[in-house]
Amino acid sequence: MAKLIIRLINNVADVIDNDPAVSDRLKIIFIPNYDFTTASDIIPAAELSQQISTAGMEASGTGNMKLALNGALTMGTMDGANVEMLENIGKDNIFIFGLTTDDIDRLNRQGYEPRYYYESDPSLKRIIDMIANGFFSPEEPTRYRMITDNLLNCDHFKVLADFKAYMTVSDRADKVYNNPTEWNRMAILNTARMGYFSSDRTISEYAEKVWHVKPVPR
Repeated sequence: MAKLIIRLINNVADVIDNDPAVSDRLKIIFIPNYDFTTASDIIPAAELSQQISTAGMEASGTGNMKLALNGALTMGTMDGANVEMLENIGKDNIFIFGLTTDDIDRLNRQGYEPRYYYESDPSLKRIIDMIANGFFSPEEPTRYRMITDNLLNCDHFKVLADFKAYMTVSDRADKVYNNPTEWNRMAILNTARMGYFSSDRTISEYAEKVWHVKPVPR
């Protein structure tokens, strides 16, 4: 499934690259072998970091913290490090969206029906149908049926349930980005308030609460 998703990303990129309406405005690049050297190029250049793992399921880690420390605003779910970042930088300086862990539990108890979201959202339906019917793989129209069948019949990560909220907050981020004064204000406060996640504080807390050791004078 992971390899198929990566292939889909690259097929979508091919379509965009060959569409004269958007090819000079939008690029999708899948970077293989992401490592420290690659990160050192990407992270300082990023302006918006999307950390969209489903609440309570994937636990976004410290990568988003590195991006935030370098000035990127975060768009994400209430999952993993996003939760701590929200608490420290404030809800006005981060783009939070989507289901909470309580929402996930409720959906699981009542019986999650991904097709409900597919049938009730024309934009989502169009996207799923384009993937399923070979728009991005005309030489092999059924190539991505495994992905769409999984989304429509299982959708373990509740992707369809979060889609509308994702699009709404994405539009909000676009609107703020078009106001450089507001964007820069948020980015400065975001970076400044990320000081809480300093490794000095982290290591001190581990030393005191986990390792039960004290610094040795030099």
